[in-house]
Amino acid sequence: MNFSDNTKTILNLHLPTDPRWANLANISLEEILTDHAFCEQKAATTCISIIQRYPDKDKIVTALAPIVTEEWGHFRLVLHELQRRNLALGKQRKDIYVNKLLEFQKQGGKLEDRLLDQLLTMALIEARSCERFKQLSEGLTDTYMKKFYRRFMESEAGHYTLFIELAESHVAKEKVKIRWNEWLQYEANIMQQIEVRGDRIH
Repeated sequence: MNFSDNTKTILNLHLPTDPRWANLANISLEEILTDHAFCEQKAATTCISIIQRYPDKDKIVTALAPIVTEEWGHFRLVLHELQRRNLALGKQRKDIYVNKLLEFQKQGGKLEDRLLDQLLTMALIEARSCERFKQLSEGLTDTYMKKFYRRFMESEAGHYTLFIELAESHVAKEKVKIRWNEWLQYEANIMQQIEVRGDRIH
């Protein structure tokens, strides 16, 4: 995947992150690392939750089991970086972005529709995280941290692709495409509404 291409082309995101975000993150690195650590933790637990909810979906269980391990490994990497800098993990913050996404998920109705929305929510979070990590890998002044976030950027891109593929393997591709476009538009609206803050990954 060529990350020198336009973000919209790669990740389908309709609205790029405000360029001010990376500048703010550059002066709030402790807060960014804390928020990042909890993002990785929540990604692992969400995958566990999906496995528990759909134990009969063999492809999902098989695909997400190693992702749980990988995401928890990412949490440990970020935690180590905090400790390396003699910083405490700190407290978990309210994730307005993710909470807004959850509001768009279908409740009740067909199991297929709920599963689709859960997988697309994860795909969107991974896509936005990838785009943010790309900005950090290019915009931070610390050379070590640029490489640190390049690694995470590449990982999130793979996860984004995986969740889309899982959706298409359980739901008709045309239906996935239609709903994905709805999600992308909704997410772009969220990005326009949320305050640009340098102490959050999202």
